Amino acid sequence: MQIEGVVIRGHQLGRTLGFPTANIAVSTALAVADGVYRSRVWLDGVCYDAMSNLGCNPSVGGSERRLETHIFGYDSELYGRCMRVELLEKIREERKFASVDELREQILRDKASVLARIESQIVDAENK
Repeated sequence: MQIEGVVIRGHQLGRTLGFPTANIAVSTALAVADGVYRSRVWLDGVCYDAMSNLGCNPSVGGSERRLETHIFGYDSELYGRCMRVELLEKIREERKFASVDELREQILRDKASVLARIESQIVDAENK
């Protein structure tokens, strides 16, 4: 599933936690399950590995559905730019955490899981 949209400003929580995200507003009618995904992002014709959260951020009282994407190896401003995100593989369901620290620890585990899956895919491709 690919989602394209203009990057909007979020609440900066991802940046505070060490995982800056590019956010795209999405319709509640979008027929994709909320959750954390291994993803790819296209910016200016370049493809980046990423991890994305699709949902409404229940841990911080969020109510608007959006796609938040942490792009590995990219740290420039993207506000107002068009971005295309491909959701490749669901890692887990979105859920509410008891604290921001608990959320940060889960994001670290999510990142490790996504990077391991990317590495596994690279190794598989090299062995073919």
